[in-house]
Amino acid sequence: MVSGSTLHRASQQGWTQRALNLAFCAGGIIVCYGAFSFFQEKITIKTYGEKNEKFIFMQALVFFQCICNLLLATIVKNNGAKTAIIMDNVPSFMYSICSISYFLAMLFSNMALEWVNYPTQILGKSCKPIPIMLFGVFFAHKRYPLRKYFYVLLIVIGMAIFLYKPGKQVKHFEFGAGELLLCASLAMDGVTGAVQDRIRHYYTTDKWAMMFSMNAFSSAFLSIMLVVSGELIAFFNFLVAYPGALREILLFSVSGAIGQCFIFKTVTDFGPLTCSIVTTLRKLFSLVFSILLFSHPYTNRHILGTILVFAALLLDALDSRKNHQKEKEKNGGIGYKPIPVEEKRT
Repeated sequence: MVSGSTLHRASQQGWTQRALNLAFCAGGIIVCYGAFSFFQEKITIKTYGEKNEKFIFMQALVFFQCICNLLLATIVKNNGAKTAIIMDNVPSFMYSICSISYFLAMLFSNMALEWVNYPTQILGKSCKPIPIMLFGVFFAHKRYPLRKYFYVLLIVIGMAIFLYKPGKQVKHFEFGAGELLLCASLAMDGVTGAVQDRIRHYYTTDKWAMMFSMNAFSSAFLSIMLVVSGELIAFFNFLVAYPGALREILLFSVSGAIGQCFIFKTVTDFGPLTCSIVTTLRKLFSLVFSILLFSHPYTNRHILGTILVFAALLLDALDSRKNHQKEKEKNGGIGYKPIPVEEKRT
């Protein structure tokens, strides 16, 4: 007969292992996406050579991201791991639509960096609950509790405070091309989420299948765009002139791909809601690191806006986790279904 103390020790060991696993996953996400954010900002703000040329080849940058993610999914598939790609009956046109919105979201957010600084981009892309809720209400006819609308309102207020410019004569909101591109990126995130929800509801797939197919289609579309637009030749000439840029692009892309491994491990081991909390915190860390490493001006108004946005995001994630636990208990302990959604790039 097993004693109570033995069961207690076993329980403690299990809790310790789970806590260490969560720390490992969270640390991996923060480190990988911290590196991802660092190289993304460095690539887009750095000047090269005596002519002080800037990197402007955003299609090529997103193409490298998609290729690295595609290679990662291919490796998992060929290794035949437990998480390997299962029977995938999703029609090609569904993946086509999803991949177009997927890479356009990344492309628009990268293009926005020409007009806005990196902290603004991170905070803007953190407003993802807004398009998700809008698409859910108007296209999926979903109903949300009032507190969800309150969280979204907090996000809107936080962003408004962040973008507000108290000028000497006329106080105004700063909303230009960069902010419009961020809104377009968020809209594409909403499309991607809506299509992925439809895929999960009507078809059979898993996280690696979705990662493989979305990045395969995205790479194909981007390769055509690179050739047709003429950016491929200009990008190649830029790399010939400044070969050091290729190393930074590869580090940027690889760190993002490895970060996806930690994202999927966290979703598998702890559920999508825990992963959502971790990724929200990692965005906050990335924002702070950007301010410290690249000396961005940050006033009390910016701090207040940032606090409101991230407080709303964390409240939303914690509230969703609490409701998920209640639903799980109601259904007799049935766990979650892992969500095969990649973290959208910031």
